[in-house]
Amino acid sequence: MDFFKHAGRMALGSRLRIMSEKLLEDAGAIYQHYDVPIQPKWFPVFYMLAKNGSMSITDIAKAIGHSHPSVSKTVKEMLKKGLLAETKDINDKRKNLVALSDEGEAIRANAELQFGDVNTAVEDMLAHTQHDIWKAMDELDLLLEEHSLYKRVIEKKKQREAQDVEIIPFSPKYKQAFKSLNEEWINHYFTLEEEDQKLLDHPQKNILNKGGYIFIALYKGAPVGTCALVPTNNAEYQFELAKMGVSPKAQGKGIGWLLGKAVIEKAQSLGADKIYLETNAVLKPAIRLYQKLGFRRIIGHPSPYARCNVQMELRL
Repeated sequence: MDFFKHAGRMALGSRLRIMSEKLLEDAGAIYQHYDVPIQPKWFPVFYMLAKNGSMSITDIAKAIGHSHPSVSKTVKEMLKKGLLAETKDINDKRKNLVALSDEGEAIRANAELQFGDVNTAVEDMLAHTQHDIWKAMDELDLLLEEHSLYKRVIEKKKQREAQDVEIIPFSPKYKQAFKSLNEEWINHYFTLEEEDQKLLDHPQKNILNKGGYIFIALYKGAPVGTCALVPTNNAEYQFELAKMGVSPKAQGKGIGWLLGKAVIEKAQSLGADKIYLETNAVLKPAIRLYQKLGFRRIIGHPSPYARCNVQMELRL
C-alpha cells in the first residue's frame, strides 16, 4: 500500500490493526465452516477451559494475558450463549469458577479439529516467509514490556528538544532569571526562607565569589532553567548541588538532567569526590532525577532549610 510506503514504520499499529482485521474476518468464516458457534474473541477463554477444565476468571486472565474486566465480559457473553457453566469453588465458596457447559462440550470435538487445521495452515504459511514473524512478535512483545511505545516516543521527543537546549555559565544578565526560576518552584510548594534569599538576591557574593558555579539552561535562547554548585562549610562535602529549577513551560525536555550533568562534570573537574544535596520528599520527580544522576539517600546532616527532609549524596 502506498500509505505504508510513505508513512513507514511509524504506522506499525495501523498495519497490525489491518492485518488483525483480515485474520479476524477469516477466523469468523472458519468457525462457521467447522460449525463451531463461537466468536473469534472468545477463542482464548474457550481454549483454556477446553484444555484445563474449570478455572477462575482471575486465573484465565493471567494465563491469556488479558485484563480481568475483559475476561469477565467475555465470560458473561459466553454464559449468555450457554457455552459455559458457573460453579462455586469447593475449597473457597466465595470464589466462582467457570467451565464448558454441556453445550460447550458438544462443540469441543469440532473445535479441536478446527484448531489443529488452523495451526497446520499457519505453520505452512510461516514456512513460506523469509523472516520468522512469530519470533519477531515475541521480541517486540518483550521490548514493549520493558518500555511502552509511549515512553519510547516521549524519550525521542526529549532527545529532539534537547538539541535546542544550551547550558551556559552564569552571567549578570541572568541574575533575575536565576532568582525568578527558583522563586517559582519554591513558592509553589513551600515558602522562601532566609537562606534562599541570601543566595538568590546575591549570587555573586554568596556563590560565585566563594568558588561556586551557576549554570543557566537556555531553550531556543530563552532562560528556562538553572542549577548551582555551591561551596559548603561541611568538611565531608566540598560542594552542594542546589537551586535547581526548571520553568513549568519547559519541563519534560530533559533540561533538569542536562543541568545536573553540567554541575556534576564541573565538580569532577574541580577534584571533588562527593556532592551533597537537600530536598523534600514531596518533590518526587526531582528525587527520581537525582537518583537517575546517581545520588543516593543519606541520613543525619543538619539543614539550614526548614523544608528539607531528604538528604542525598553522589560519590564521584
